Amino acid sequence: MSRKKLHSVPIYKKALELCHMSREIVSYVTFNKDLLQLYRSQSLRDHMADALLTDAILIPQQIAQAERSQSYSERMKSASFINIMIRNINSYCIGLEKDGVKEKEYINLLRSEIKSFRSSFKKWRKSLS
Repeated sequence: MSRKKLHSVPIYKKALELCHMSREIVSYVTFNKDLLQLYRSQSLRDHMADALLTDAILIPQQIAQAERSQSYSERMKSASFINIMIRNINSYCIGLEKDGVKEKEYINLLRSEIKSFRSSFKKWRKSLS
C-alpha cells in the first residue's frame, strides 16, 4: 500500500494523532528533554516515558505492516502486537502518575486518546478478516 493511500486509512490517522500526543506529553513530563536520550537516563520516569513513546511510535508502523500484508496471520499478529502496546501505554500512564507526575490532566488526555484509538482499532481489527 502506498504512503498516500495509507494516510487515508482512518486508524492510521488516529495512530499518528496518538503518537503526536504521546510525544508532546512525554516531552513535558520527562526530566531529560532530549527524547532520543531518555533510555540513558537514571530516572524511572524517563524510562517509562521512553517506553511509552516507543510503543506509540510502533503502533502506526504495525498498522502499515498489516495494511500491506496479504497474509491473514501476519495482519492478526500486527493487530495483537498493537493491542499489547495499547495496554502498555495505559500501564505507563499509571506508572507516570505513581512516579509523581503532577499534571494528571495531560495523562488523562492521553488516556482519552487511547480510549478513542482503541474503539477505532477494534473496528479496524474486525475489518482485517
